[in-house]
Amino acid sequence: MTKSELIEHLAATAPMITRRDAEVVVNTVLDAIGDALAAGEHVELRGFGSFSIKERQARVGRNPKTGAPVPVPAKRVPHFKPGKLLRERVDR
Repeated sequence: MTKSELIEHLAATAPMITRRDAEVVVNTVLDAIGDALAAGEHVELRGFGSFSIKERQARVGRNPKTGAPVPVPAKRVPHFKPGKLLRERVDR
């Protein structure tokens, strides 16, 4: 499901919400999650899952074409862990 499909589904499911309002809601939620992660916070949506930041250490990678070593800097990456209800729902 893409973001636009999510917006369409939300607008179709709740008739009192227009497509434009659904777009604002989806963008607001996604922006809030992104802002919280950028600030180093943990985001938990009960029944769905949690988002957190994982620290990746600097390492030496390899150029696949030449085999030459390439330094890869340390970085922070988002991590999602599904909640119990989501895991059970997908497993059915």
